[in-house]
Amino acid sequence: MFSNKIFFSTLLSLSTLTNAHTVITYPGWRGNNLITNTTFPRGMQWTYPCGGIEPTTNRTYWPLNNEGGAVAVQPGWFKGHSEGLIYINIGLGENPENYSFPLTMFHFTGPAGDNPYPGSICLPKVTLTSDVKGRIKNGDRGSIQVVQASKHGAAQYNCADVIFTEDLSLVPPVNESVCFNSSYMRINEVGFPGPVQISGFETTTTTGLAEAGETNAAADEVQKGGAGRSTVWVWNLILLFAAGVYVV
Repeated sequence: MFSNKIFFSTLLSLSTLTNAHTVITYPGWRGNNLITNTTFPRGMQWTYPCGGIEPTTNRTYWPLNNEGGAVAVQPGWFKGHSEGLIYINIGLGENPENYSFPLTMFHFTGPAGDNPYPGSICLPKVTLTSDVKGRIKNGDRGSIQVVQASKHGAAQYNCADVIFTEDLSLVPPVNESVCFNSSYMRINEVGFPGPVQISGFETTTTTGLAEAGETNAAADEVQKGGAGRSTVWVWNLILLFAAGVYVV
């Protein structure tokens, strides 16, 4: 069985050599963009829309039902990423020209300090919006975009390519090996002061994994609320969507 702990340990050794930031661990990401070179002197992940990686044949089947599919990320790959905003968007087609369909967004807080840290955040049931469902059918292709806006204001991009399916037997199992929330990670809603708010999402916290002190976000029923849920109010939030950068 593939171990996320081994995966993270291997990539952590690379992070000391590169300016890498975020890893998508589920669905399978387009490829390793933990790279800094003369073409990408500040690192590939700064490159819109998918961190410098073109679409791949490594596609994961994504459910079309109302339950939604899982998205798991590891955000703590570089100094200064102890907190930030994560946006999950989706683009439609073999090679999406834009990712203008936001699915969800949230604020996260990792362990104290500025050093790189291990840890995972998983949303086991990210549902497609009605707008997206009206544009796709069984067998269509798309790409999930994960954008991490760090506390210094810059953004890092990653994508995972998917095939939409009504046959759930084709969807890889979502269990504790691929979908878990580390106990020291905090997930928060994001809102604006005043009458306008961004709709929140349900924090996923369930039974613990004794060995690593991590909570299992897939094996048990997902609960509303619980530890690690609050609202973050922002006055000058930079909104990073596929169409561009907006300052509120």
